[in-house]
Amino acid sequence: MTAVLETIPVLIGHGQFTYRGPAIDAPSPLGLLMRATEAAARDAGLAPGALAGLDGFGVVAFAVDAEGALAELPVPRLSNPPASLARELGAAPRWSVYTQTGGNSSQHLINTICERIAAGETDFALAVGAEFLGSLMKRLRQNLGFANYESDPDDEAPLRIGDGRPGVTPEEAAHGLGLPVNTYPMFENALRARDGRSLAAHQQRLGRLFAPFTEVAAQNPYAWFQTARTPEELVEVGPDNRMIGFPYPKYLNAIMQVDQSAGVLIASVKKARELGVPEDRWVYLHGCADAHDLWYPLERQDYTSSPAMRLTGQRALQMAGIGAADLSFLDLYSCFPSAVEIGAESLGLAVDDPRGFTVTGGLPYFGGPGNNYAMHGVTTMMEKLRARPGAFGLCTANGWFLTKQSTGVYSTRPFEGEWLRADPGVIQRQIEALPHPEITHAPEGSATIETYTVVHTREAYRMGIVIGRDAAGRRFVANTPADPATLADLERVEGVGRKGHVRRSDDGARNLFIPDPI
Repeated sequence: MTAVLETIPVLIGHGQFTYRGPAIDAPSPLGLLMRATEAAARDAGLAPGALAGLDGFGVVAFAVDAEGALAELPVPRLSNPPASLARELGAAPRWSVYTQTGGNSSQHLINTICERIAAGETDFALAVGAEFLGSLMKRLRQNLGFANYESDPDDEAPLRIGDGRPGVTPEEAAHGLGLPVNTYPMFENALRARDGRSLAAHQQRLGRLFAPFTEVAAQNPYAWFQTARTPEELVEVGPDNRMIGFPYPKYLNAIMQVDQSAGVLIASVKKARELGVPEDRWVYLHGCADAHDLWYPLERQDYTSSPAMRLTGQRALQMAGIGAADLSFLDLYSCFPSAVEIGAESLGLAVDDPRGFTVTGGLPYFGGPGNNYAMHGVTTMMEKLRARPGAFGLCTANGWFLTKQSTGVYSTRPFEGEWLRADPGVIQRQIEALPHPEITHAPEGSATIETYTVVHTREAYRMGIVIGRDAAGRRFVANTPADPATLADLERVEGVGRKGHVRRSDDGARNLFIPDPI
């Protein structure tokens, strides 16, 4: 066997874990990482102590380490999670990283490790992540303390990989665009208006899109919510399914308060043989790509497409030497329906594709464990592909607000030729060259809604958010008046394309869009 073939990367083991018990007994963050890692070792059939030989380590960032409100929670933290895990396993990796925040991180980490293995820089690596907001929030509410949350002694800060920029500008955050539950509905309302569907017809479409996800979750032993729901149940607003950000009631939103972990072991072909892993356990990464859209929401070309999703999908399939029609399994990142709809369009797939768009059940039903959901997608995809040798599966991963995209194409079919990850800069330069509207930060006068949402609290309306165009075609972000009549009207009648006036709010803190009477 040639040296090139010996350095082809292969996924040799996977593991995942879900904890649903009392918060006081929940595993610590390190404990969750260990559960997934040990399960991956068992899956690969590794000998005891084999994990001490890991020379590459990657841990997906915990949600509590992201900037924002979660970073302010009064809980102990691991100062260097990869170093803590390495000590627990008795390993001394040459290369160790902690990712930046973003749901793309799992697939991006796998792509990076595989590139290192193909280049001969790493032989045997672990990619793993966990989320523990479920038990963490219960511990805080119940004053249970964090006695089993280990702290590092005095570790240096870990090496971070990925793009660590915040997902929104201060101006966008001031108007409410810094939260996924507020921003993804903006894409959804733009999609509905583009396609000319009525409010009622579009809600029915969303129910039909996500009902099959619930059916997959109901059969998945690792899923957080193992309940199949009808399309009507998903979109009918009621006490258990309150509106969050129009048009999404609770059942259409990702659930972050879970306790879940997942990881994969990756080795060179040569190392996999040395470890004694049977070849019928191997899954190859046949294609991969990473890119990001124009970074901030106001910069986007439009709110109905993702050039990064389209181009990373094309590149990953090209590297694998197949087309979308050759895929047997799909796991599209599914934090909200708009991510799935735009993801499917980017790959040229119909929303009712009979293959389905999830192998796990998706983030609202399987669970959305912070930045690590896509790792669960990959582990489940490995199971599917081992059961159907030679078939191909595609996983997508999305960070921030349809911003950061990573894609992987997998199969048990051996990879032929030289494994070469394309320079992400090639795609990125194409995206950065795309035209986009001029932005105005102090809009004044007549204006039109480009897209919008209405944000709810548990008991009432909270605010309206508008992305609009002024008379000169410049884009702006604004809030609407907070009175219930204005907000109810935006949920009753299509708001995209509606005229109004925009000005600075009386307190000077935000822009204010006042819709014209219908």
